[in-house]
Amino acid sequence: MDRAALVGQSLERIEDAALLSGRGAYMDDLGIKPGTLHAAILRSPHAHADIVSIRTEPARALPGVFAVMSGPDLAAITAPLISGVRAPIEARAIAVERVRYVGEPVAIALASDRYRAEDAIDAIEVEYRQHPVVVDPQNALDAEAPILHEAVGSNLVSDRTFVYGDPDAAFAAAARCVSVTAHYPRNTGSPIETYGVVAHYDPHGDAYEILANFQGPFSLHAVIARALKVPGNRLRLRTPQDSGGSFGVKQGIAPYAVLVAAAARMAGRPVKWVEDRLEHLAASVSATNRVSTLKAAVDADGHISALDWDQLEDCGAYLRPPEPATLYRMHGNMTGAYDIRNVRLRNRVVVTNKAPTGLVRGFGGPQVYYPLERLMQRIAVELQLDPLDVIRRNLIPASAFPYHTATGAIYDSGDYARALEVAARDGALDELRRRRDEARAAGRLYGIGYTAAVEPSVSNMGYITTALTAAERRKAGAKDGAQATASITLDPLGSVTVQVASTPQGQGHRTVLSQVVADVFGLSMTEVRVTTDLDTGKDAWSIASGNYSSRFAPAVAGATHLAASRLRDKLSRIAAARLNVRPEDLVFAGGMVVAKTNPDAAISFSRLAAISHWAPGLLSDEMSDTIRETVFWTPPQLTAPTDADEINSSLCHGFIFDFCGVEVDRITGKVRIDRYVTTHDCGRILHPGMVEGQIRGGFAQAVGAAFYEELSYGDDGSFLSGTFADYLLPTVTEVPDLTVLHIESKSPFTPLGSKGVGEGNCMSTPACLANAVADALNLATIDLPLTPAKLAASVSGDEPLPPKGMTAPLRVAKPGDRTMTGAGEARVQAAPAAVWAMLLDADVLASLIPGSYGVKKFSDTHFVADVTLGVGPVKGRYKAEVCLSDLDPPWSATLTGTVVGALGSGGGNGRVTLTPDCDGGTIIGYTYQAALGGKVAAVGGRLLDGAARVIFKQFFAALARKAGGARPGWTARLLALIGLRR
Repeated sequence: MDRAALVGQSLERIEDAALLSGRGAYMDDLGIKPGTLHAAILRSPHAHADIVSIRTEPARALPGVFAVMSGPDLAAITAPLISGVRAPIEARAIAVERVRYVGEPVAIALASDRYRAEDAIDAIEVEYRQHPVVVDPQNALDAEAPILHEAVGSNLVSDRTFVYGDPDAAFAAAARCVSVTAHYPRNTGSPIETYGVVAHYDPHGDAYEILANFQGPFSLHAVIARALKVPGNRLRLRTPQDSGGSFGVKQGIAPYAVLVAAAARMAGRPVKWVEDRLEHLAASVSATNRVSTLKAAVDADGHISALDWDQLEDCGAYLRPPEPATLYRMHGNMTGAYDIRNVRLRNRVVVTNKAPTGLVRGFGGPQVYYPLERLMQRIAVELQLDPLDVIRRNLIPASAFPYHTATGAIYDSGDYARALEVAARDGALDELRRRRDEARAAGRLYGIGYTAAVEPSVSNMGYITTALTAAERRKAGAKDGAQATASITLDPLGSVTVQVASTPQGQGHRTVLSQVVADVFGLSMTEVRVTTDLDTGKDAWSIASGNYSSRFAPAVAGATHLAASRLRDKLSRIAAARLNVRPEDLVFAGGMVVAKTNPDAAISFSRLAAISHWAPGLLSDEMSDTIRETVFWTPPQLTAPTDADEINSSLCHGFIFDFCGVEVDRITGKVRIDRYVTTHDCGRILHPGMVEGQIRGGFAQAVGAAFYEELSYGDDGSFLSGTFADYLLPTVTEVPDLTVLHIESKSPFTPLGSKGVGEGNCMSTPACLANAVADALNLATIDLPLTPAKLAASVSGDEPLPPKGMTAPLRVAKPGDRTMTGAGEARVQAAPAAVWAMLLDADVLASLIPGSYGVKKFSDTHFVADVTLGVGPVKGRYKAEVCLSDLDPPWSATLTGTVVGALGSGGGNGRVTLTPDCDGGTIIGYTYQAALGGKVAAVGGRLLDGAARVIFKQFFAALARKAGGARPGWTARLLALIGLRR
């Protein structure tokens, strides 16, 4: 009856059969109640503006439109989302008086289907009064910078300084001070499935039911309930069984849950909203962009005695909960894998006119390890040491575990030096060094990078309160812990059901938990059923519930193991009484419960499990309660911050050591990853195949962060990365194979000895690749993403000035700006005077302009038109205003115009010339330059340019038809003359 344990094997995933055959139960697959309305959201095209007026009547009049609501309509039944710092920032689910980022919700339309709801938001007319904009976090600190929240008085909403040990003395005694400054960019997770919410309001119970593909943490349940002005027991939050990825970003669905639920209450009908891709990129959740200056006090041999951190965190326009979590999640880990006892740390949080930030895979880790590991390389370069030796000399020794960091973390277990040895040996580091030397001897640009990182998992719910002073924490009340919840239920037939308060996004919950429970009860995995949807109205949960911070294996699977073990111990006592043996002499195996010393003394598991249902009267008090076991597990190591601001911000601490070799093309700047080796210590491995998958997935995401991904904004706050034409993601062809190695040091703090592994390479890989590129190009400063253009400029230097007398090419005003220029001509069979008259006739213009709903003429040189324009995936209605100047009738004029609409705004000018040809017609020549902002500016540059050319061609083709047809060119006339073409 003995068998190998299921835990530790790479068994086939239970989830895969349904997912790979298209039978997953995702958000948009689930049925909705009859009469459910569909929502579309009108978003601000401006980064900073007062909402002067909103005219919704035209939208309400459209067929199928049920209701249109704006911020003031919903303000009475909603409250702001609470902030994680003591600053008077009012963050609502929908703008009320002012918008502060492009994409902020301004109105919501409800209709019989999404198509009609989208038409409704196109018809809403909003008048804005624009304000100055600030998008750079350093500029936001300037005294002259526009202030986003007047009640705060500045854009600096939090400023805390922490001192641990005696950094001043360490810096004074140090042989060298080495520093780096890193600008970490915004990026995001880009899951395949975007946000989805279905909300219903019960007026009789004053209660909400919300179905959302929400990841957690469920601390936001209280935030949502407060924003909806109901007690927590009147908010039922449900999640679907499957989720098409999250990578942290689906915690950001909270404000949309509030918005859609409030709209459902106002409408008196259920409401469904599914986010589109443009909305998701522009206004869901991004990682924070951070400016870090890090200094180290260093001895001559590379030993670090102190660190001085200055971190400036940009959280966007509002601090939505749980921010500033990204800044403080790593607070206990600010010395990384290194034994450094003296630390000074300044944390500042600013607001800018960009979308609010949230949790993205590895949140806080990439922003910390990038400057820290860049600093390790710079120490080696400046002291002329081997970078690997610098890392080795500063590592925490194996004998020091459990290790207490200077800032308060408790590293549970590890042998970092051994991990380096395994990586160097099994990853063939010596051979990689030979390849580098050979490449350099041949004149090629080749570099090697290293990164050592500690991977925290199972976040302490109290770490966010480190943003508050000790006095503020005492006033607010202590917050700590990382409670995990699991329930095991036995039904009357002896079957086992597992329910956990964790929402999977690909971690294999059903497979791993079936392995864990089947091992405890001696069953096959088919006899265990795991349910992965969560219902706060029925299931056991806590504010720490959810799936984040790599907590599944150490906390959720651990709590499941505890619940199953407790239930097994109760069943053992019942079986022992029946079989007349001691409980400790029983073995659960093969679907039976058998005495070790007497195989004939046995009872089937199903019969034993059913006793509490069928014959509870036969059980004594100490043997009862075997139908269901629920465990709320809270590790005692996670306590509130001390008065000295020490915080064990996470329970478990895995270890990662990466090295890689890269080659940079001298001409193009493209980076080729020649070899990448990553070594992990994630404690006990429960399912090797899924651990491998998590590592490779994190690596792929990190390659994107290193080389491709950045959510860019123009200086005017316009969002410039709204499609995958501009926000580039790596595909399988851009992600190389990698060597994955393991060592194992079990955690003494978790029930199964496991640690997290899901976020590690998102933290380590960007810094490792940057170090390799910096080594290849001998760069002291290097910021992400490492685009070919940026690296090519580093290789070749600045672009030379054009020769004297030559004009330099047109330069874009600011990175990513959607500025378009163009020129063309058309021929018409009418004299210049006739064409001139048509261009000044409002009725004629209304018939010529593509997508026009009409043109109003205010004067001979001032026109206003309503038009609908589509650019690729973006279609919207705009109000266009055109003025003519520099008139030379009927030969030329300058046109200056602006367009404003739900999807963006823009402006530009052009010159139109009318030249008579030899056949009595007119050659119309035109040049133009224009700039667009808002949602339209988010589409790809080539798509915009192509659309602009098409629109101009359509206009002049229509003008030619109106004037009597286009004048054929001389080639066409010649062919017709000789009879080859009619």
